[in-house]
Amino acid sequence: MRGSEPDSGALATRRTRIHVVSDVHGNTEALARAGDGADALICLGDLVLFLDYADHSRGIFPDLFGKENADRIVALRTARRYDEARAFGRELWAGRDRNTEILGAVRGQYAELFAAFPTPTYATYGNVDVPDLWPEYARPGTTVLDAERVEIGGRVFGFVGGGLKTPMNTPYEISDEEYAAKVEALGEVDVLCSHIPPEVPELTYDTVARRFERGSTALLEAIRATRPRYALFGHVHQPLVRRMRIGTTECVNVGHFASTGTPWALSW
Repeated sequence: MRGSEPDSGALATRRTRIHVVSDVHGNTEALARAGDGADALICLGDLVLFLDYADHSRGIFPDLFGKENADRIVALRTARRYDEARAFGRELWAGRDRNTEILGAVRGQYAELFAAFPTPTYATYGNVDVPDLWPEYARPGTTVLDAERVEIGGRVFGFVGGGLKTPMNTPYEISDEEYAAKVEALGEVDVLCSHIPPEVPELTYDTVARRFERGSTALLEAIRATRPRYALFGHVHQPLVRRMRIGTTECVNVGHFASTGTPWALSW
């Protein structure tokens, strides 16, 4: 990564290259290389790996309960039998301190992941992240942003973290109203960065999970009203469409970094 400190004035005097990742899900090794050749790294959340749907032996859940139980809960969730999945989870957690064990495992992942961030990194939360823990692990050179703006290379980037309420009940899901307020707080930006996509069917449908993930109508309305140059997001791992225009805005799913290990590049 060029330079050691975020210096917006210096970046503005020459060509700027930004690398963007989302849905890291425990891929620490690739994350440590994600900023190579760039002026800054942007991370759009979901650092934690709770359960890998492609490899049920990986993640916090199988570490605690084994692959066989992971196979079962993935099968229930994939079949949309959410009530049964929650009941099964309650059986597994009976007599155990759920919060303590999960937070301990998350802390272990965060220690490695935040240490892998290059300088400078600008990051926001995903729906599986635990925002209250981030201040403990974000080092100098990593700027955490949520409903906030930052200038990089002469362009204004706005960040909205987290996801919306779903039956999955992941750690950082908020109400539509709270999410919309965060989007509104940004105002006009050049690049709108969020974890979840705008509410557009082609951008929210996961072709492997064969279901629509939740997108944000507030993001869609902001794109139509303020017309940022780019809207960048992740969350949907295998989207029907990775890139499309809404008016003059280029909407880009920057990819499932856990599986690709390759950042999306933006330069100007």
